[in-house]
Amino acid sequence: MILNSSVDGRDEACLDPSYIDVRFVVPGGERRQMPWLRAAHEQRLEDCVPVRMFPVRRGKRLAPGWWWSATTGRLVHYGSAAQRDRLMLLDQDRRVVDLACRPVEFVWRAGSSVVRHAPQLLVRWAGGRRELVDCVGVSGPSRQLTFRARVLGSCARAAGWGYRLVGPAEPVRVANVRWLSGYRHPRYADAAVVDRLRKACVVPRPAAEVVGEVGEAIRVWPALFHALWSSQLHVDLGQVLGGHSLITAGEGAA
Repeated sequence: MILNSSVDGRDEACLDPSYIDVRFVVPGGERRQMPWLRAAHEQRLEDCVPVRMFPVRRGKRLAPGWWWSATTGRLVHYGSAAQRDRLMLLDQDRRVVDLACRPVEFVWRAGSSVVRHAPQLLVRWAGGRRELVDCVGVSGPSRQLTFRARVLGSCARAAGWGYRLVGPAEPVRVANVRWLSGYRHPRYADAAVVDRLRKACVVPRPAAEVVGEVGEAIRVWPALFHALWSSQLHVDLGQVLGGHSLITAGEGAA
């Protein structure tokens, strides 16, 4: 069952994925455990509730919280600033069709110890591919997490999934998407305004110029921000957003 596994986890990556179990909680609250490869193919794990919640730790600047996902229409739990930012960026990515926080916990033996690890996020992409994600801060992954990531990477590949260990996202992009996220709710959608914006932005044009041309700023700006969030209109999110930012209806020109 265990191949060359040491107590301290240095050889955890040698584990055979076919012998690793997962635990999860299905909607309704029932807890289940089964082999990972079976669960990966038989269960919709993205529908599961968090198998463990993130604890509140004294001295931390950011407490665990909840993100309302425009992709799913549900609240998604997060436990750190790095995870919140990554969750926000995934929510804004139109290729993402589902998001879940800690829906599955991997369980395996390492020597005389039992190791448990619940990846922070599960992402389902358009086309059906699923990916597990762990987020780390500026200090990078711990030695323990680095070893566990190798195990999860092996498990993911065996099931045809993906696994990523990701660091902090680019700060300017995070700041821009955070601003746009304030307008992610469908109540800011205005099809008539967006249609006029698209016609006005056949070629890239400064945001302030287009807003002034299309209508009243109090109505047009929120509709523009929602359209940028939902990729109905496009802008370079790698540059600081402002009235000078070039807006276009063609993604390739942004």
